[in-house]
Amino acid sequence: MHASPRPRRARSASAGASHAPRRGAPAPAPRAPPPPPGPTAPRALPWGESGGGGREPVLLVSGMGGSVLHARRRSSPKFDLRVWVFSKYVNKWICIACPFQGAPGCINDSLLTGLQFVYGFESFFFVSRWAMHQLLVECPSIYEMLPNLNFNWKEKPTIQVWRKNPEKDGAVELVQYEASDCVSFFEKALRNNELTYNGKKVALPFNMSVFKWATETRRILDNAELPDTVSFYNIYGRSYDTPYDVCYGSESSPIGDLSEVCHTVPAYTYVDGDCTVPIESAMADGFAAKERVGVEADHRGLLSDENVFELLKKWLGASEKAPRRCLSRKPRVVDLSS
Repeated sequence: MHASPRPRRARSASAGASHAPRRGAPAPAPRAPPPPPGPTAPRALPWGESGGGGREPVLLVSGMGGSVLHARRRSSPKFDLRVWVFSKYVNKWICIACPFQGAPGCINDSLLTGLQFVYGFESFFFVSRWAMHQLLVECPSIYEMLPNLNFNWKEKPTIQVWRKNPEKDGAVELVQYEASDCVSFFEKALRNNELTYNGKKVALPFNMSVFKWATETRRILDNAELPDTVSFYNIYGRSYDTPYDVCYGSESSPIGDLSEVCHTVPAYTYVDGDCTVPIESAMADGFAAKERVGVEADHRGLLSDENVFELLKKWLGASEKAPRRCLSRKPRVVDLSS
C-alpha cells in the first residue's frame, strides 16, 4: 500500500492374478461386466472417429468463458482425457472479448459497489446495483476476473481512496492500493457487509475461500498451453473508454471508515478497450494466435457487430453462396372431420 499526495497404478501381474478355486469348491460367481465409458470418453461423443463428420469443429466463446477454457496435459487421468478430447475434436478456437488477465476497474468496483447494466427509467425494471453487488460478492467468476497479480501490466491498476490520516492531524491524503494490497482492502471494506433474508441478517464479507479457489484457477491459466492442432483466434473490442483505476471519496469529502466505500459513487481513470475489458488484458491470451483483431465495438456490442460476423465467416471458411434450407409451406392445420 502506498500513500501519495495524489491517485493432476499399474498393478503388478501377481497382484492382479486370481488364484484357482480349490477342488470341490463352488465355482465363483461370474464377474459383472465393466461399466460403460463415462460421458467424457471419446466413444461417447457424437462425432465418433471421424472428428466431426467431415466438418471442422469450432469452439466459439465470449467473455469469461474464453478465459477458463485453456487446456494443458496434466498428470490427472481424468483431466488428461478431457484435454485429449479437446485437441482431437476442436480444430479452431475463437474468443471474443475475453478478459484473459482480468478487468481491473470494472471488477474491483463490482466487488465494492455492485454492477449496473441499465440506467434511467429502464433501471426500475432490472436488478438494482446494490442487489447485484450482494450476488457478486459470492460469485466465483468475479474473483477470477480480478486483475492478475503476476501479469506484467504497463501500469499496475490501482484502487485509490481519499482518507483522513489521524497520524497527521487529520490531513487528507490519497491512499493507493495496488493489486497485491487489494485483498486486505476488500476484507476491511466488506467486513460489515450483510443482507436481510426472511427477517434475518446474513453476513456477506469478502469470501476468502472463493478467492483462494480463484487464485488456483489463475495459476492453472498462467501455465496453460494450446495444443498444436488447434488454431486460435482472438477478437477484442477497442476505441471505448474502459475503467482501469477506481477512486473513492475526494479531497473535500474523504472516506472515514473503509466500509463507507461500498456506498460511494466511484470515479475512474480510463484506458482503451470495450467499456469492460482493457485491450491490454484482452490481447494477452498467451497463445500463438493465428490472428488477433480489434473491432470498434463495446463488450456486448461485439456479439452483434457486422465486422465480427465477417471475421467469423472468413475464419470458418463460410461460403457467401451457401444453399439455404427450403422451408415447407404445407399447411399444418389438422382436419378433425376425417
